[in-house]
Amino acid sequence: MQEREDDIKLELNYDKLLPVIKKGNSKRLTPQIHPANLVLVFSRHRHYRHLVIELVSAEQTKHGKLKNPLQVVDPLDLIWKTEDQQELKFFAAVSKFKNHYQESQAVSDVEALKAIVVNPLKLPVYLHDEKVSASVNASSVVGIDLSVLKPDFELNVDERADQFAIEGVLHLNGKSFALETVELRYQYFVQIKQQLYLVKDPFFLSLIDFFKQHRNQLVLERELYEDFQENILEALEEKVKINYSFLKPATKNQMVEQGFDLENEQLIYLTESEDYVLLTPVMRYGALEIPIISQKQIKAKDKRGQMFTLQRDAERELQFITDIAKMHPYFEEQAVEFSEQRHADCFYMHRKHFLSPEWFLEAFEAWRSKGIAILGFNGLKDNRLSPFKANIAIHVISGIDWFETAIKVQFNKQTVSLKHLHKSIRNKSKFVPLDDGTIGILPDEWLKKFEGYFGAAEISEETLHTPNINYSAVEELYEEALLSIDAKERLQLYRSKLASFEHIDQTEVPSTLNTTLRGYQKEGLNWLNFLDTFNFGGCLADDMGLGKTIQILAFILSQQEKVDRNTNLIVVPASLVFNWQQEIKKFAPTLKVTTIYGANRVKQLKGFDKYQVVLTSYGTLLADVAWLKEYHFNYIFLDESQLIKNPDSQRYKAVRLLQSRNKVVLTGTPIENNTFDLYGQLSFACTGLLGNREHFRQQYSVPIDQFNDAKRAEELQQRIKPFILRRTKAQVAQELPDKTEMVIYCEMGQKQREIYESCRNEIRDYLMGRSEDELTKSSMHVLQGITKLRQICNSPALLSKETFYDNASAKMDVLLEQIESKAPYHKILVFSQFVGMLNLVKEALEERNIRFVYLSGQTKNREAVVNSFQQDEEMRVFLISLKAGGVGLNLTEADYVFLIDPWWNPAVENQAIDRTYRIGQHKNVMAVRLICPDTIEEKIMLMQEKKKELVTDLIKTETSIFKSLSKDDLLRLI
Repeated sequence: MQEREDDIKLELNYDKLLPVIKKGNSKRLTPQIHPANLVLVFSRHRHYRHLVIELVSAEQTKHGKLKNPLQVVDPLDLIWKTEDQQELKFFAAVSKFKNHYQESQAVSDVEALKAIVVNPLKLPVYLHDEKVSASVNASSVVGIDLSVLKPDFELNVDERADQFAIEGVLHLNGKSFALETVELRYQYFVQIKQQLYLVKDPFFLSLIDFFKQHRNQLVLERELYEDFQENILEALEEKVKINYSFLKPATKNQMVEQGFDLENEQLIYLTESEDYVLLTPVMRYGALEIPIISQKQIKAKDKRGQMFTLQRDAERELQFITDIAKMHPYFEEQAVEFSEQRHADCFYMHRKHFLSPEWFLEAFEAWRSKGIAILGFNGLKDNRLSPFKANIAIHVISGIDWFETAIKVQFNKQTVSLKHLHKSIRNKSKFVPLDDGTIGILPDEWLKKFEGYFGAAEISEETLHTPNINYSAVEELYEEALLSIDAKERLQLYRSKLASFEHIDQTEVPSTLNTTLRGYQKEGLNWLNFLDTFNFGGCLADDMGLGKTIQILAFILSQQEKVDRNTNLIVVPASLVFNWQQEIKKFAPTLKVTTIYGANRVKQLKGFDKYQVVLTSYGTLLADVAWLKEYHFNYIFLDESQLIKNPDSQRYKAVRLLQSRNKVVLTGTPIENNTFDLYGQLSFACTGLLGNREHFRQQYSVPIDQFNDAKRAEELQQRIKPFILRRTKAQVAQELPDKTEMVIYCEMGQKQREIYESCRNEIRDYLMGRSEDELTKSSMHVLQGITKLRQICNSPALLSKETFYDNASAKMDVLLEQIESKAPYHKILVFSQFVGMLNLVKEALEERNIRFVYLSGQTKNREAVVNSFQQDEEMRVFLISLKAGGVGLNLTEADYVFLIDPWWNPAVENQAIDRTYRIGQHKNVMAVRLICPDTIEEKIMLMQEKKKELVTDLIKTETSIFKSLSKDDLLRLI
């Protein structure tokens, strides 16, 4: 005890307290107050009669009695001497009742009294005895113990002839006290002998007070009792145990008769109170529902009208409480309060916590597994969530040309349609509408799975069809346990055959092919036949000039022995219709060909069966697709398939309407701008390989193009590897002569530089004053400005609307000098993206009497122009628009290529160079790029290097990927 007092002295430092004056009392406290002298005194206000609690300092006798004078201490002065939370609350609470001016039952009063009962300083407690003296002094106070009462009140009801007697009993620490021995004190307390108990629930105080006023025995006539029992006692049973001593326990027959012999059903009723959800656990005994957090007794009548009672299943009810409590820490705390009888209502939780799907789905599932029913969930305000967890079943079988996936998602008895499920997944939502008006919640771990399932497949009624060609997605997405035996066997076949597709069976070259295939061309024929075995399409992506046309013709000829009807559609750019006609006539003369092209074309399907090749252009296809889509071809071949890279284009939509057993696309530039270029082409040739459009964009295109995701690039490369065949000249055509590429830098003169700098400053100021979002919306304006800079690099004369600065052009000077020196000895190709620039060159050549031919998008007689250059020795220069002549031309007579202006994509430039550097070329080829230094053209050349990585990455290598242009990129560019 002495140690505790020393601690208090050390902590509060009472020696330093200043004297204080009690209101209404002229006595002063001495400056020296010893902690051992402090006591608590409970009394009543002399005039207002409400509770007053004071902190008093007084000396004690040797026998422990207080000695006068009793000096009142202001507890607020002691607050500054401690940091202990309980002591701070204690002093504040005493201060509240020291200045207690009116009687009330405020919540704050009860909380303050609880802090006082804690009595952290273990101070002695005294009660003022007004019978001894009206004033508080040493002789009028009596020591007493102070604690909290955990109410355990019980009513006994006894039948006496036609009367019923009701009396109350208070239980405390295993002992029973008649209410005559219990005294109500100070509005909040009961006193039993020398013990003062705080009763926190005013209900119990009012109940004790009521029965004390009736001398603890309420006697009612039978007529009055029945009404009292129904309206009063039934309600009291929520908190008070009532013993009906006159009722006999149920007999076995009575239990069976009333259904009490059956297993008791457990229910949780959900209701609301302001922002809280209330959970009331109820046990159903026969037809009676008993709230188990209550003292309610089971009473019933048998067929004869005889009343009886039944013992509640305390053990099962306790387990019921435990099953609820262990689902949340809040409930565990509340269950402790139930056991201590602090209140007797229900479990409760704030609405926002209760309606958290991560919690209530787990809790409801756990309770249902215990046989507990939950009622009223969808009766909660604005709540349409389903109270059931999703039950998901997946099964994959092997279909005809696909893997068929059956997905069954149920919430209790509600089954989700595949359409609704897909809509939710597409919107990245875990909420699914159900037929009963509720909303099911999909588990988070299934959202990504479903996204993969739908991304790789097409919906067919209530199943998903994943094309066989996308077998790798089936392997990745579905666990083996979900696959049928047939599905596993098919996957094993594809895995064993396609994983090592480099080692494929040799195909005999058709004898009707009028040429000898080179080694790599035979490999191409083998590859096409290998894919044909599985009915898979592909992309033949060999470099320009390696003979893709010959490989396709050889394959069509080989189909003659395999299929009954070998009618194949070949769609090409209009500029290549003549080339294909000539190639077929030269290398596969036995093939019967019909060409659907020109104003006088015949629009009918009748007679197609007798042709092996139906040749048409993309433009003609757009016009004739309405009737061409009705015919089922053997194969459809798309040449220069980069023309359908945009899935929103009319060309793409048209070719997707066509029908065929299989499809192959041909291109020397499978990727022109970004990874998404692959999607349009492969979604046609290898339908289903890359999943749906949005899935490909999110899974591959965005991560690779915008975030340089090497892992996704490698993943995509592995997926497309068996279905794309690409060989470069460096790999397979070592017999070609050397190709030399060089750059000639053309330094601008002063006038041309002034024009360029003026335009560059204007664009730079525009970029600096715009945000990223604004630039995205005004991308056309930015593109126009950049195009203007590139035109100035060629010649300011191209800016027809600008102030005339004469025709100062460094490039024109260099180009004409090169042509004049080379033309007598070499044939020359000159490419530009700007037709206006070609016209300037054209005028200059005419002035110098240098013979030339000209090809642009407006040229009608392409064949005659090409033949003129190839066959007429006088024609030394070929001026070609990059867009019109970048593909489909065989110009091996030339051995010099001049590229006046650089293009963003190096593959397009290489196509232009490859007009002369291709099979059949015997001279060394010189490719010359004309670049103005310190301009946008130099920056374009740097970007070309990165673009090359993109072109080769998904097809051959695993290097970094080109990223899209940001505002900073554009500023660096200019």
